[in-house]
Amino acid sequence: MGAIREKGPVTLLDPEEVPDDALVVPIAMMGAPTVLAEKAIGDKEYKTLYDMVSQFFGKKIYALLPIEAGGVNSMLPIAACARLGLPLVDADGMGRAFPELQMVTFTLGGINASPMALTDEKGNCVIFETITNKWTEELARAVTMSCGGAVSVALYPMTGKQLKEYGVKNIVTRSQKLGEAIRTVKNCTDDKSPEEHFLEFSESYKLFKGKISDVLRETRGAFNFGKVVLEGIGEYKGKKAFVEFQNENLLANVDGEILATVPDLICLVDAETFVPVTTDALKYGKRVYVVGLKCFEMWRSPEGIELVGPRYFGCDTDYIPVEERYKGGTANV
Repeated sequence: MGAIREKGPVTLLDPEEVPDDALVVPIAMMGAPTVLAEKAIGDKEYKTLYDMVSQFFGKKIYALLPIEAGGVNSMLPIAACARLGLPLVDADGMGRAFPELQMVTFTLGGINASPMALTDEKGNCVIFETITNKWTEELARAVTMSCGGAVSVALYPMTGKQLKEYGVKNIVTRSQKLGEAIRTVKNCTDDKSPEEHFLEFSESYKLFKGKISDVLRETRGAFNFGKVVLEGIGEYKGKKAFVEFQNENLLANVDGEILATVPDLICLVDAETFVPVTTDALKYGKRVYVVGLKCFEMWRSPEGIELVGPRYFGCDTDYIPVEERYKGGTANV
């Protein structure tokens, strides 16, 4: 990463190291992933967001954190901290990724998304003060579309005390360990196969293995919507599956049976390297595993299901935990 090479390493703080009265802020990009790939955030956006939030509160930001543990938004806060000389907190607001701004554990804790600072690469800036976090999503999404489908944001400003109560802790170190395990999975020296090692260290359920036969995708309202269709290979030969997504994967269906839904995680990983395949990187012919992982426990509360459950996304099914839906083998947890 250029920012690390230029500015040096970033200090990672355990949430318990953050003073209770400190101002901490998640930083992220907002918009469709396919657009984000072409409109990367630059140095000036980090500084603009920092100045807007600090001036609003009349107080310097103590540390930044990722809003989610997925895609570009898991990395941008690291670059921002390097550029701004700030520490990064080992926590986020999801323990995974969700497509809308209100879909964070901070909402469940009653923390306001606003004041939310927003800027684009041209220098347009705005601060939202909204009556609900859903309204923050609605208004910011409209501005995002006007700015070309991708912007940079700082939102959910909170105290260190609130972060400790409602943040998903240790997500950065867990992501780092998972990445290290993926890179070394084929170097195993015991009797287990790379697949067995992957399922074990990721604590995931193997739902399907197949070849991508079709990808239906459209960008609408600054979201990527679509479905990836798979034909079974190996022990799944003759079976068919599909995964629906809205930026993130929402539902996995194998031969007409739903095997996982949000808020549990549904991940497609390369069948050879076990590297995750994001929704914007899905391509015909690619061979992948479809795996399910348990979500952060707070999402399984009635309030969590109402906020991010399958019916919110238009999926005609109730939420059932992935470990209860799972069939056909031994769960690797």
